[in-house]
Amino acid sequence: MHPLPIDPLPILRGTGSVRRFTAEPVPDAVVHQILDDARFAPNGGNRQPWRVAMVKDPALRRRLGELMQPVWDGYIARLALGITPYNCVDDSEPSEVRHARNELIDEIESIPVVLAVAADLRKIALVDGALERPPLTGGASIYPFCWSILLSARARGLGGVLTTFLSRVEEQAAPELHLPPHHALAATLFLGVPEHQPTRLRRGEVSTFTTVDRFDGPAFGT
Repeated sequence: MHPLPIDPLPILRGTGSVRRFTAEPVPDAVVHQILDDARFAPNGGNRQPWRVAMVKDPALRRRLGELMQPVWDGYIARLALGITPYNCVDDSEPSEVRHARNELIDEIESIPVVLAVAADLRKIALVDGALERPPLTGGASIYPFCWSILLSARARGLGGVLTTFLSRVEEQAAPELHLPPHHALAATLFLGVPEHQPTRLRRGEVSTFTTVDRFDGPAFGT
């Protein structure tokens, strides 16, 4: 494990998705430190709606992988159609779905850390819930917590990735994880020592996504 750096910018700019891990175990004490950092994530009203299940049982992991596999298969089939998988505007049901390899699912029993993150719906303000589109704002109180887990892991020389495939099959996953009433599965995070350290991330420049005054205004930062 690497010591915590003083400068946070390399962490912010260098926390990419890591899906391949070495066999080196991550001590429970390190996972505890990561979660201890993440609990300070911003959230609405300081209601801290998160619950975390650290999944260790190999049989349970295998079952969760079985549930995620069809979702991944559908994801890849939609990519082949040229659409963003499972988007809420123009998602299309593929006519043919084939088994697609996913190293996270294939290796789920041996990945050092698997965290299922749930959100207590009674503690989340869904301020856009009445609009005629799928609600979005509720994630503001749960995903900063998930992101903080990845940032803290990265600061300790680990890597990780946030996935949401299990959320699509929540009804089947809920009894496996003993999900409490009024809770929703928000994410499954995988953590470990990266096989390869993340390279320089590529993202769009600020001017490609920021405009002045209105969304059709002049680009900012050109």
